Amino acid sequence: MTRSFLGWPAFPEAAAREVGNRQLRENVRRATRTIRGKRAVLAAERPDWEQLRDSAAAIKDRVLAGLEEHLLRVEEKVTAAGGTVHWARDAAEANRIVTDLVRATGEREIVKVKSMLTEEIGLDAALEAAGISARETDLAAAIVQLGDDLPSHVVVPALHRNRAEIREIFAREMGRHGRPAPDGLTDDPAELAEAARLHLREKFLGAKVAVSGANFVVAETGTLVVVESEGNGRMCLTLADTLISVVGIEKTVPTWADLEVFLQLLARNATGERMAPYTSTWTGTVDGDGPRAFHLVLVDNGRTRALADPVGRQALRCIRCGACMNTCPVYERTGGHAYGSVYPGPIGAILNPLLRGPDDPQTASLPYASTLCGACNEVCPVRIRFTDVLLDLRAQVADGGKHPVERAALNTVGAVMERPALWKAAVKAAGLVGPLLPARTPLPGWTDNRALPDIPGESFRRWWKRNEGDRA
Repeated sequence: MTRSFLGWPAFPEAAAREVGNRQLRENVRRATRTIRGKRAVLAAERPDWEQLRDSAAAIKDRVLAGLEEHLLRVEEKVTAAGGTVHWARDAAEANRIVTDLVRATGEREIVKVKSMLTEEIGLDAALEAAGISARETDLAAAIVQLGDDLPSHVVVPALHRNRAEIREIFAREMGRHGRPAPDGLTDDPAELAEAARLHLREKFLGAKVAVSGANFVVAETGTLVVVESEGNGRMCLTLADTLISVVGIEKTVPTWADLEVFLQLLARNATGERMAPYTSTWTGTVDGDGPRAFHLVLVDNGRTRALADPVGRQALRCIRCGACMNTCPVYERTGGHAYGSVYPGPIGAILNPLLRGPDDPQTASLPYASTLCGACNEVCPVRIRFTDVLLDLRAQVADGGKHPVERAALNTVGAVMERPALWKAAVKAAGLVGPLLPARTPLPGWTDNRALPDIPGESFRRWWKRNEGDRA
């Protein structure tokens, strides 16, 4: 049975387990720091880097402000180019549409281009329930699938695995799903890549149906864009007879000139390259070249819910580069699985609650999965203010009454701070009783993972008055 994040524990429980995995922490730390360093070098070489970020944010905001208009134009252009557009309100509807389209071809095995949206909606499990095998062809996604694992990063899904682990997975699992790994396979990267190439080539040449996502959809021509590093995606996009692309409604950009801005940002942020080795574009169908049938499934699945949030809607600017994860101290220590979603790290901490709503037990704790250090704000190519959204989502949790003790305590502190004389007395009293307080005070939910800091016996104001008052 295909694994999914359905039923995954909430972040506090999952993170407590993951931080105890030393090998995982080492794998994640090594990978994120490598990518982070390469990104910093390539960003610094562009004198217009900040202007590119400004432009990208403005383009995305313009799209979100007129999303319906842009989507209708996409539908018009794709249809005119020989494609068929389907609309899906949620995961169940998207899965039903894709399953029915595959069934209509009579095929029982398909190939896939790495797609976070299909992971989000659980498409592989839905196809499996219908007797259809979906084989991943992106190398990292294939490693995850062969290992009966789940993705832990939006760009490098197998980032939590090292070479020795990958060799073991290939040797054990490849033969069960097609061409086996060669005898004597080592963990040399060239050998691992060759084993994957031979195994996946068999899938490419035999598949009649391919499912893809898309990094962008250009509204002015109805063109879809996939950016990748290996060329496996292009094999899927061109060799299959039927291509089904499952795309979130927020992936639209108005024009090719707008696309240029994002292509200058994406690879630099995602993998530390000036440009991805493969940027594939396709528009509908063309006689004698590529798939004979093309279907575009435009998926909402909570995106209009996020769009209605005046602070949170900026999360829909995201271009899935992973830069926020590579700089996040929480992600570096917990890895991606702790977030219980294909979207981990800072973007997962805000996007998952926005898509699923505040009452989802799996995502309700995610706005607290952050130190609020702001490092993610500094690297985001589309200028998402993660800390603003996190604080707003935390306020929504507090306003929902789910933490009455914490809320009462903060209301009390707020009332004291509004009255200078009372606040001055409280600070003085804290200095006197501080040494008597236990390390953990009895506030369930608030102090479970927090130790009370040492309270100085003298406030700064009193120290200043005693030492500097005569000079002021």
